[in-house]
Amino acid sequence: MQTTLAKSVAFSGVGLHSGAPVEMHVHPAPAGHGIVFRRTDVTGVNPRVPALWDRVPNATLCTLIENEDGVQVSTIEHLMAALVGAGIHNALIALNAGEVPILDGSSAPFVDAFCKAGLRQLAGELRAIRILKPVEVRNGEAVARLEPAASLEIDFQIDFTDAAIGQQSKRLKMANGAFVRELMDSRTFCRLADVDAMQENGLALGGTFENAVVVDGDKVLSPGGLRHADEPVRHKMLDALGDLALAGAPILGRYRGNRAGHAMTNNLLRALFERPDAWCWETCSPAQAYSLPGAGVCRAEALASA
Repeated sequence: MQTTLAKSVAFSGVGLHSGAPVEMHVHPAPAGHGIVFRRTDVTGVNPRVPALWDRVPNATLCTLIENEDGVQVSTIEHLMAALVGAGIHNALIALNAGEVPILDGSSAPFVDAFCKAGLRQLAGELRAIRILKPVEVRNGEAVARLEPAASLEIDFQIDFTDAAIGQQSKRLKMANGAFVRELMDSRTFCRLADVDAMQENGLALGGTFENAVVVDGDKVLSPGGLRHADEPVRHKMLDALGDLALAGAPILGRYRGNRAGHAMTNNLLRALFERPDAWCWETCSPAQAYSLPGAGVCRAEALASA
């Protein structure tokens, strides 16, 4: 069955790239609603932006969605990963700026708040996207691929010249609780050499050593160092989960990423939906629903029909 939050949850902070303050509320929503953002600071045009793959005009350093009136919401990937990781299928996200707050640079604060609020089960059946045939996109050495598997798996590899990161790889079956145990607290990261260039281009204006892991050669400059020895690849997996959520339904298949980023994952979804022979809709059985990333993570405070 589909789920939503048992009650609304509030967040406040700044946007990673804009540096602008933002107040955000994640509200319960009915079955079939999906994940939709609403800009409360926008008037005169449609302020609602569905979190879907075909609403992404740009996904270079973050994932940005846009509606038909040009209303945008950016840096949604950590929040989207948290919704998937907490098992939330329907929510209305109201915010008074164009960027989701970065908080600590991970998904953990979102998941913690969602679990404190609890979930509510809805009457609607839960449908998933079953991967039937491999689909792949490439850009130089970077590769993103979806292939058949019983449930969602993520297999990721990265390779950076900075010794503090270097080559890292990790593979996880994203079954009940794996996201919370393994990935949700891993923060976004960047190279010190890139920070000045981003800020000169009006990006990373809200970035700090507390909400991002900053590395310089073999040094980790952020206080306290890494939360995991392989935190960077874990964060890339977190990003991938959030970007895959823009499919609009859970995915039953294996995602493989090698040096892939937001744009490649979005291009992969576009390639998938151009191939009707490569996927199908599947109503989740109780066993399949239990294998999804967020199943059972946040106990339902109430059982109700909507």
